[in-house]
Amino acid sequence: MAKKATSKGSKKGGSKKSSAGANRSKSSAGAGDAFIKLLQSPLVTELVAVAATAALGALAEEGVSGSGKTSKRAGRAVKRAGKAAANAIGRRLGDEIDEIKKAAKAAKGAAKG
Repeated sequence: MAKKATSKGSKKGGSKKSSAGANRSKSSAGAGDAFIKLLQSPLVTELVAVAATAALGALAEEGVSGSGKTSKRAGRAVKRAGKAAANAIGRRLGDEIDEIKKAAKAAKGAAKG
């Protein structure tokens, strides 16, 4: 037979655990949804395109083809392509942040005047 709860204190303790678990699962669902929305944003799409373009450009400069002579050359080319992609993303994010700062400054000035 199941035991019957006799004190109010034990009920509160049990409800705290279940509510904390419920809040945690709601928070996880909210974080997951936010992450999905971030991945679907136009900025992320543009960053991926910029990175891919830079990586392809670096590979083209290196002159890598399917019949490469050594794997060392291909490895260097891939490293350069990754660095080029990272630099391109950094530049694009920097530009985006500068635009946001300018817009915020303009909005602040318009609100004052």
